Amino acid sequence: MIRFRSIFWPAVFALTMAGGAWAAFLRFYYGLGASTHLTDQFPWGLWIGFDVLCGVGLAAGGFTLAAIVHIFNIKTYKPIVRPAILTAFLGYLLVVVALMFDLGRPYRIWHPLIMWNPRSVMFEVGWCVMLYTTVLFLEFLPLVFEKFKLSKAQRILKFFMLPIVILGVILSTLHQSSLGSLFLIMPHKLHPLWYSPLLPVLFYVSAIATGLAMTIFESWHSARAFNRQLEYPLIKRLTRVLAVSIAVYMTMRFLDLYHRGALATLDTPGIERWLFGLETVLMAVPMLMFFRERTRENPTAVYIGVVMFLLGFVTHRLNVSVTGLEASSGVSYVPKWTELAVTLAIVAGGFFIFRLAAKHLPVFGEEEPEEAPTLPVLSGEACQPVLSRGD
Repeated sequence: MIRFRSIFWPAVFALTMAGGAWAAFLRFYYGLGASTHLTDQFPWGLWIGFDVLCGVGLAAGGFTLAAIVHIFNIKTYKPIVRPAILTAFLGYLLVVVALMFDLGRPYRIWHPLIMWNPRSVMFEVGWCVMLYTTVLFLEFLPLVFEKFKLSKAQRILKFFMLPIVILGVILSTLHQSSLGSLFLIMPHKLHPLWYSPLLPVLFYVSAIATGLAMTIFESWHSARAFNRQLEYPLIKRLTRVLAVSIAVYMTMRFLDLYHRGALATLDTPGIERWLFGLETVLMAVPMLMFFRERTRENPTAVYIGVVMFLLGFVTHRLNVSVTGLEASSGVSYVPKWTELAVTLAIVAGGFFIFRLAAKHLPVFGEEEPEEAPTLPVLSGEACQPVLSRGD
């Protein structure tokens, strides 16, 4: 069985990357029109809906854990902050790669650096993603310095780490919310179940919850892949916080739907109400699970709940970017195999690079043990054993 697995997964990875390479060739040689099902009526598909909107949200664990450890000074979570930062760094790099596929002229991706349009939400998102990727690189550098024993460089970077983390949290707050702002200009195109003036806030709150869920997901798989002890006491605490985060998000979302009268559209036949129900169930069930102490004591139940929530988050972002826009566009969008192949290759590449980094860098480095207190050296009578009165 072990031999089969050692052959099966490398073969799947090789086939996935080969399919992605061929799809990439078709995309850049023949263009978007010939290699995708995107049209002028429906210009944003899987590469924006999943690779960008979902990718940025799934990488939110970096700023969430960094803020908890470095800003709020909750050192308990320090053992899991490095894997979270690595996941976030790779996530943002892969978002940039995915964006190169979706841009009609990817070689002009640098234009926002010198051609400013401060009134554009896309301009703000582009700058924030670029700057935050740089911040994640700086947060990732200590692993490299530690690997090559560059202690002086490590001390210098550590001196500036707190301002870097604060900058990263600010940038994340801006672009996580601004991804929702992209859809504020289309109130009559986006379905009422997903359009809301609160989209920026909802996107930000859901990103915080998703960052916590991804940290638990990554910790689970890292423990299995690298034969490490699962930091389950920390996972239990994160699960409790995750339950509250989901509850805050769900409360805000349904209060908004109620006050806007959007829930009445559930009576309208169509796939929208079923997909809305799917995303709601996938988020509500884990929330109820995580509020139960018995569930938090069960690692398997926690993992199942986290996977359900992540699927619910992905369903919601795809509903906003795809399902909610299909009816007004007058077209039915189904991704072409090339779009799926590129997306799968990007995801597989992310897993591969994470495994490579975790193998060769101190991603799971243990904390330095605290020095034991020095005991006074006693002499004379003080060193004699203490006897009971009966002796």
